[in-house]
Amino acid sequence: MNTIWIILLAASAVCAIVFGKGEALGGAALAGAARAVETVLGLCAAFALWSGVLKAAQACGVQRLLSRPLAPLLKKLFPTAFADEEARQAITANLAANMLGLGNAATPAGIAAIARMKTLENSAGTATDEMCMFLVLNMSSVQLFPATVVALRAAAGSASPADIALPALLATVVTTIFGITATWVLARVRRHG
Repeated sequence: MNTIWIILLAASAVCAIVFGKGEALGGAALAGAARAVETVLGLCAAFALWSGVLKAAQACGVQRLLSRPLAPLLKKLFPTAFADEEARQAITANLAANMLGLGNAATPAGIAAIARMKTLENSAGTATDEMCMFLVLNMSSVQLFPATVVALRAAAGSASPADIALPALLATVVTTIFGITATWVLARVRRHG
């Protein structure tokens, strides 16, 4: 992938010089770099805020509160992992962070959940059905509030950065239902040949 990017950058620079647009290319590169720094600073502030909210929610027991209504579904999706306290906590922490649109904050809990599932199911090098289901839930993840997207829209100067919330919720509910169904069907097909 790095080679492709280098080729694209070199081709762009050569074309800009050949067509007399070298000065415009330099100006656009500097302006793009400045916008990138502004966007990163805006995202850092949003990540710090929502990561702090997530940590406070975990300390106040919101994670346990969230796991109660999800318990019947999680028990069906992760029968082995749900019986283990450590795995259950990692799964719910990951899902809570993803529901708030904090994919980066969800990553450590997701890694812990997969590591615990691997230990529980003695799966050396092979993903189990529960691991696959967890990865699907992690990737499709119902977004109650897409904090990262809202932060990106705010950093880009959107007048209504949170307008994406309802469409994101609807889209992620549909993809999560489809993902759960597809994973369940594929697991049954694999088991029953």
